[in-house]
Amino acid sequence: MRHLLSCADLDLATATAILDLAEEMQQVQSRPVKKLPALRGRTIVNIFFEDSTRTRTSFEIAGKWLSADTINVSAKGSSVSKGESLRDTMLTLDAMGVDAFVIRHGSSGAAAQVASWVKAQVVNAGDGQHEHPTQALLDAYTMRQHFRLMGNDGFAGKKIAIVGDLLHSRVVRSNVLLQQVLGGEVVLVAPPTLVPTGVETWGCEVTGDLDSVIEEADIVMMLRVQRERMAGGFFPTEREYTESFGLTPERLAKLKNSAGICHPGPMNRGVEISSAAADAANSLVLDQVAAGVAIRMSVLYHLLGSNEGAAK
Repeated sequence: MRHLLSCADLDLATATAILDLAEEMQQVQSRPVKKLPALRGRTIVNIFFEDSTRTRTSFEIAGKWLSADTINVSAKGSSVSKGESLRDTMLTLDAMGVDAFVIRHGSSGAAAQVASWVKAQVVNAGDGQHEHPTQALLDAYTMRQHFRLMGNDGFAGKKIAIVGDLLHSRVVRSNVLLQQVLGGEVVLVAPPTLVPTGVETWGCEVTGDLDSVIEEADIVMMLRVQRERMAGGFFPTEREYTESFGLTPERLAKLKNSAGICHPGPMNRGVEISSAAADAANSLVLDQVAAGVAIRMSVLYHLLGSNEGAAK
């Protein structure tokens, strides 16, 4: 694996290998000394042009626990803020002998563009409204662990409802692509104003009726209403949105006993998800956060820890 830019880059064998290695990596989190020598001598630069807490921190921890030299670069403190182009910034950093870039950028396709410029390997940590592949991988890891606790293994026959602001979400695109590889059945639920153009080509069911799918779902993933990306009125009021598309206590009671609740975070409690649902016994939200470090350790190892991945 040369780069991880999209879940479309993954086949079943590679995706499964990443998930399997993440199980071993997660055991490191419970050790007194959380260090592996796997990437000693490697240099990873996390460069984020958008704000992030979970993703940036988990990539930093993942790199350090693998003994890589991890450096964080913020756009606000870089030459980009002085007017330097993205290309010149990345080529400058690449010339310093960096082994890998973890990049988040507000423009769709930015990570792929950077990968075409630099010699280092590139991980897409979120590009505009396009994709967020490591988030989809940690979501899948969390779901798989939940299915195993429920006495099942694998995604075949599992229905995964992804609900909310599909239009502005990069998480949903990566999840749909990854589940097509893993064998899960995805149902997208949103008001018409928050459904992306061309969604009919994604190969999954789309509906505006959450109540019609809630009782059959094995996983319900609630997406944040991204107010900061909304330039107009996509729904009348937050209260009406919650009544139609929120995981309210009433809908929580309709879920199957074996169903799990996911949310990529950060959560708008009381909007897309109630506190009762966020804190329920079958909520997997904190499991997703914990899985983030393990998955990103696995991804970094697959990129940099083998001769094939390290080849430039």
